[in-house]
Amino acid sequence: MAANPSTINLGTASDFVILSKTGISTTGATAIVGDLGVSPAAATYITGFALTLPAAGAFSSSAIVTGKVYAPGYADPTPANLSTAVGDMQTAYTDGAGRAAGVTELSAGNIGGLTFAPNVYKWGTSVTIPTDITLSGSANDVWIFQIAQNLDVSSAVKIVLAGGAKANNIFWVVAGQTIIGTTAVFNGNILDQTAIVLNTGATLNGRALAQTAATLDSNAVTIPTSAAATPATPATPAVPATPASNTNTPATPAIQALQNELDALLANINSVRAQIALKSSASAFGQQVKAIVTDLNKGSKGDTVNALQQFLISQGKGSVAQALAKNGATPYFGDLTREALAEFQKSVGITPASGYFGAKTRAYINSLIK
Repeated sequence: MAANPSTINLGTASDFVILSKTGISTTGATAIVGDLGVSPAAATYITGFALTLPAAGAFSSSAIVTGKVYAPGYADPTPANLSTAVGDMQTAYTDGAGRAAGVTELSAGNIGGLTFAPNVYKWGTSVTIPTDITLSGSANDVWIFQIAQNLDVSSAVKIVLAGGAKANNIFWVVAGQTIIGTTAVFNGNILDQTAIVLNTGATLNGRALAQTAATLDSNAVTIPTSAAATPATPATPAVPATPASNTNTPATPAIQALQNELDALLANINSVRAQIALKSSASAFGQQVKAIVTDLNKGSKGDTVNALQQFLISQGKGSVAQALAKNGATPYFGDLTREALAEFQKSVGITPASGYFGAKTRAYINSLIK
């Protein structure tokens, strides 16, 4: 018998489709429906959106965002509201990570092809989704996935919803980074203690709530509809209403199935639209690193160090990058930055992998970022 957990209260973080502590970047033809927010990082760490901020404005706008964009340097009450929302995001993560699990270590973390009933699922490892999975349940059911390391969704994979399941009631609680593959279709709220990366053309129907950075590339991201419960059928028969005034006929299973198919089709259309409109696959943080003309090593300070750290976090090449993400990007080049850079250098074949940002690493990134 499947256990149906209670929902995770997102608080005011639920007002955002993307909320991040250290930055939000996008390249290519991204389309976002919902509000964006970043805090405590400044608006300068929202890149690729061509923001327009009115004088003394509490929010900015972007041509690719159907919604508002908030940053702590904007007019009141935005700074206080963002602090509350970030706090609520962190509280929700703690709540989700602490729920008692009904199922543990399913398929040793390789969950492709499985169907999930509502429950709390827990892994002490990374989770990979190499093929489509299905979440089957009603509009009132809740799924919580607790992942102690990374969540890796392969390219073109779909998180399929069946039986009326709603993206708003799905929570992916991830301690490592979440990587959604090229053209994948993902449903649910991502509560990530590290970075969230949407690769080229991926579609997210849910929220990206990152305690570090969120990186996008030609994505369709849409805030899910309300999770308001559908009233249950009364146990005692009610007095029939006059037929002429009964305009709220319950949806039949066939109609619900058709609605599910239409939702999936819309997600696919958004994904295809993002691919057709693709202009660039480079990370916005990579573009910032490409512009660095000075060498950097331990003891270096400034915005260039912060940009390098954001790039290393977005690349997510290993455990040190994850540790850097948990620490958060700063303007100081310390031991953790050196180790994360060395880890990146080793992973891409730069020798020596010394953790020194110089000519060889600069040349590699210049060749990578077009």
